Amino acid sequence: MKTVKVTLNSIDKVKNFVNAISKFDSDFDLVSGRYVIDAKSIMGIFSLDLSKPIELTVHDDDAFNEVAGTLEEFIVE
Repeated sequence: MKTVKVTLNSIDKVKNFVNAISKFDSDFDLVSGRYVIDAKSIMGIFSLDLSKPIELTVHDDDAFNEVAGTLEEFIVE
């Protein structure tokens, strides 16, 4: 399990993020404070505080590099 920070501070970014991450079969969670939601759920994402970076947890270590490459526009250091 690996974690990176992502920023989803606009409606278009959220839509593009969900479309990109839905192409993978692995499980992904977004963690904001005490809330953990499925990263493939557009409604769940909109329930989070999107004004600051959110942690993306990738449960499949083998898929992490491919996922990180696909989502690189959303990842913040």
